[in-house]
Amino acid sequence: MKISIDSNVLVRFLTNDDKRQSEAARAELAGADMIVLALPTLCEVVWVLSRGYKIPSAEISGILRRLMNSVNMVLNRPAAEAGLAMLEAGGDFADGVIAYDGRWLGAETFVSFDKRAVKLLEEQGEVARLLA
Repeated sequence: MKISIDSNVLVRFLTNDDKRQSEAARAELAGADMIVLALPTLCEVVWVLSRGYKIPSAEISGILRRLMNSVNMVLNRPAAEAGLAMLEAGGDFADGVIAYDGRWLGAETFVSFDKRAVKLLEEQGEVARLLA
């Protein structure tokens, strides 16, 4: 079976914080031929792991890289890598994904009120502008 999973399934799989749901998530993922990791799912999972579970960014990065390297995982790898680059630089995973997706769709500049996001993107060679 080919499945796309919600962030709550992935969080249960990763955290094992609810025995029944975690077992159901593991069984579902183990039985899948292909698991699609949509970008919003990855953004939500990073947010939940960092804010809700207080897992450090470096650990989240490792978790995501292991997931991405699983044989049956399908995802927009360049966008996820852009998110990981931001996360590993001290920023938000979602900002990296948004900036990448924007460029892919034809945008020339990432615009934000988030000083840190703009600074980190500029340090990565991206065109970004801070709104005041």
